[in-house]
Amino acid sequence: MTKESQKHFSRRKFIKNASLITAGFFIVPRHVLGRGFIAPSDKLNIAAIGAGGKGESDLFEFSKSPNANIVALCDVDDRQCVKSRTRFAKANYYKDFREMLDKEKNNIDACSISTPDNVHAVATMAAMHLGKHVYTQKPMTHDIYEARMLTEYAKKNKIVAQMGNQGASGDGVRQMQEWYNAGVIGDAHSIIVWTNRPVWPQGFGKPKTTAAVPSELNWDLWLGPAKWQEYREGFLPFNWRGYWDFGTGALGDMGCHLIDPAFRTVGLGYPSEVECSEAAIYEQMWTASYYPDSCPAASSIILKFPGQNGKPDVKLHWMDGGIRPERPDELGPDEVMGDSDGSGGVIIEGSRMKEVNVPKTLARVPEGHYIQWINACIAGYGKNELSSSFDYAGPLTETVIMGNLALRSWVLKDAKGKFNGRKKLLWDAKNMKITNFDEANQFVKREYRDGWSMGV
Repeated sequence: MTKESQKHFSRRKFIKNASLITAGFFIVPRHVLGRGFIAPSDKLNIAAIGAGGKGESDLFEFSKSPNANIVALCDVDDRQCVKSRTRFAKANYYKDFREMLDKEKNNIDACSISTPDNVHAVATMAAMHLGKHVYTQKPMTHDIYEARMLTEYAKKNKIVAQMGNQGASGDGVRQMQEWYNAGVIGDAHSIIVWTNRPVWPQGFGKPKTTAAVPSELNWDLWLGPAKWQEYREGFLPFNWRGYWDFGTGALGDMGCHLIDPAFRTVGLGYPSEVECSEAAIYEQMWTASYYPDSCPAASSIILKFPGQNGKPDVKLHWMDGGIRPERPDELGPDEVMGDSDGSGGVIIEGSRMKEVNVPKTLARVPEGHYIQWINACIAGYGKNELSSSFDYAGPLTETVIMGNLALRSWVLKDAKGKFNGRKKLLWDAKNMKITNFDEANQFVKREYRDGWSMGV
């Protein structure tokens, strides 16, 4: 093999592997750390806000640690939490997390929050106001303002706070960062990320007919801070993701997973600008239909980040709904680009490529994301490293939600009646404000329904 062909092979292999690393959920065995921070009788008492669906699997992962004790469960839907209530039969059960926190505040040390996206922030802040450590599922919040407030509060009050993007504790993310730190791909200037999501109904309006609320469901509590509306079949248990009142669409579902490796590796901060395009649905000739209540069926988003420490500016390209980027020339025609579920990502190289033979310099997380958080809670704030602490997860979440702000602004008109279309939105991160299209700022911070607040 010639020197030129070796170089081509190495570069091709790198891009293929980088694609798979960015795409993956690096699930590793959750081994108990075994170093014993505390006596066996002194466990971390955990309450769950959301005990069905993802909450169910979160609780199962926590329970693998001998230092975890599940003492209270809360869920607004009795149908969804049957397995958790059976598995943790001794745990007290509630429907309203506010009641649970009030009655259990002297019995719990930490809370797991795994609700629909619209409740993440209020539930997380309520727990932190009581001094409880928190594990909040991705995306950390529903809007940008919420993410900033949670990040600042957790830091100020020394809360051990982790976002539930489990891949952040995987080996692959650390390997990618080691490659980048070693100069294997030079200075990144472009990052491309894509997903096959949504795999649920999305892109058209809400179900037209209302229905009777199931007896097992407290619909008012399920809505949380979202505006009041009648119950419709089709929202639960999963399709709420496609409606802006409750979910954050394909980007919110997958962005904190897929953008995280590149965000972490390159050291991105807050974006400075964003632009987007989205798919239209044509229900009649020549007339596009956009539904402001629903996330789009497919979208393309470009976020720009100012270069740090002499590095070039970086553009992050996001695509969903099955849209994929051009295949790199380094990949053979039959080689798979990305993961089997249609998700992936590639960092486009800058100035140079080198043989991929880089030593390990970053500590791995053999215990996994969940038990890492448990051990950090027991050790105390600032003593153990977290893979996705709110200091890091907050800016990552703001980046993800910034893409959604652009999508929701797509069909707005400015004060002069001019259609926004593909306007580039300029972002003042410090003040959390779009500076050139004020109408878009309504999506920075949403209005809560009466009776709901973050208390800030």
